[in-house]
Amino acid sequence: MLKAFRDFVMRGNVLDLAVAVIMGAAFGKIVSSFTNDILMPPVGMLLGGVDFTSLFLSLDGVTYPSLAAAQQAGAPTLNYGVFLNTVIDFVIVAFALFLMIRAVNRLQAPKAKSPTTKDCPFCATPIPLAARRCPHCTSELPPA
Repeated sequence: MLKAFRDFVMRGNVLDLAVAVIMGAAFGKIVSSFTNDILMPPVGMLLGGVDFTSLFLSLDGVTYPSLAAAQQAGAPTLNYGVFLNTVIDFVIVAFALFLMIRAVNRLQAPKAKSPTTKDCPFCATPIPLAARRCPHCTSELPPA
C-alpha cells in the first residue's frame, strides 16, 4: 500500500500540481502586497485620503473611530473596504492568469482541422465528405 501511495505521489501530474499550488499561493501573497501596499495608498490619497482597509459599517448602530476599535468591542461589522481590496486582488490575479494563458495559447502550434469537404472528381467543386452525388454537376461519386 505504501508503494502504491509513493507511486501515486511521484507521478508527474501530482508533483506539477503541488508546485502550481505553492507558486499560486506565493503569487497571491505578492499580489496582495502589491494591492495593499502599492496600489491602494495612492488611490486612497486621490480619493481624499481614504484607507480602504478601514472602511466598515457597524451593524449595531454605534459609531466607532476605527475598524480595530469596533472589532475589539465585539461589534458586528461589514468590512467593505477589506472586501474591496480582496476584489482588486482577484481582478489582478485573474488578469495575470489571462495574460499567461493567452501567451501559452499563442506559443502552441495551431491544431489542424479535419476536412469536412472534398472536391468532386468531375467538376472540381467542393462537396461534403458524405455526398454520394455531386449537387453541382449531378455526377454519381465513386464510393470512398
